[in-house]
Amino acid sequence: MGKMIFVNLPVKDLSRSVEFFGKLGFTFNQQFTDENATAMEIDKDNGIYAMLLVEPFFKGFTKKEIADATKTTEAIVALGLESRAAVDELADKALASGGSPANEPMDEGYMYGRSFQDPDGHQWEVMWMDPSAVEPS
Repeated sequence: MGKMIFVNLPVKDLSRSVEFFGKLGFTFNQQFTDENATAMEIDKDNGIYAMLLVEPFFKGFTKKEIADATKTTEAIVALGLESRAAVDELADKALASGGSPANEPMDEGYMYGRSFQDPDGHQWEVMWMDPSAVEPS
């Protein structure tokens, strides 16, 4: 097994979150889905997932209070997409499916991005960057 990333997000209503992200085209690994959580596949081939956990279950993984994402920002989840059109498509789907705007679109020519908040207030940034603008390291 190679490296994987699991972004864990608390949600108030798991069914509502699954419906919202399903409308955006995300799928869910049923092996890791029950009444407390689901593994949303962001990029299954590269091992990138968002674990959507109902708040009481999420609370079992931390001694800290859970941030109310509708009032505070603890993290911004950023997704790089393959084109400007893909950025617009995902952001438009999010807004049409119950998401809300987060920031104004950003257009630097070589980099383009839009943002939205999911129904629990988590901020998502979707962006495209021209590969020729990024120098190999």
